[in-house]
Amino acid sequence: MRTFRSRTTVLAASGAAVLALSLTACGGSGTGVRSAGAAEETATVRLSAAQGSGSGGSAGSKASSPVCTTGDVSVSAARHGGPPYTHIVLTAKNTSGRSCTMAGFPEIQFLESHRENVPPVAKSKPSAPVVLQAGAPAYALVKLSDGGAHEENEIVTDFSVTLQGGGGMTAVKAPGEGGIAVDPATWATGYWTYQLRNGADDF
Repeated sequence: MRTFRSRTTVLAASGAAVLALSLTACGGSGTGVRSAGAAEETATVRLSAAQGSGSGGSAGSKASSPVCTTGDVSVSAARHGGPPYTHIVLTAKNTSGRSCTMAGFPEIQFLESHRENVPPVAKSKPSAPVVLQAGAPAYALVKLSDGGAHEENEIVTDFSVTLQGGGGMTAVKAPGEGGIAVDPATWATGYWTYQLRNGADDF
């Protein structure tokens, strides 16, 4: 038993000596370890600030905000790029006076003869919920056609948009005096986002 205690004492002393040498190599008084922690904390704060700057909603609002309905937002359409005008941008502006969440993508019905919704583009899906503060907008890019005059193209002067999550349906006027030309074979829609993004909204 005495031998065991003696070995433990020697090992403890050796460990203390190694620890002291390690601290000396890092900066003498352990300041190297603390400065690394401070740098890490600074990086975390900057990252949080960067994430919050374009979110349109705080972490608390994301957890508690209800789904946006047609009574909460006004939806409009504008031409994007062109001519030829192959895309439009839908804008949903929160007019409710409170925060709400734009769920998924707009369910668009351009033609009565085509009952299927315009299909979504998977790469456009954002990584986090889109929570709109009062007065803030969300956007969705919509591809109409590949451009040019084709027999498959049909002219649309207004269309319907349904908000997912039980948000209801609203009628939207097509931009331009003559409406927009759509092609069921190539049309597609992006998800609701805070802003259009390079890559994710290139389709």
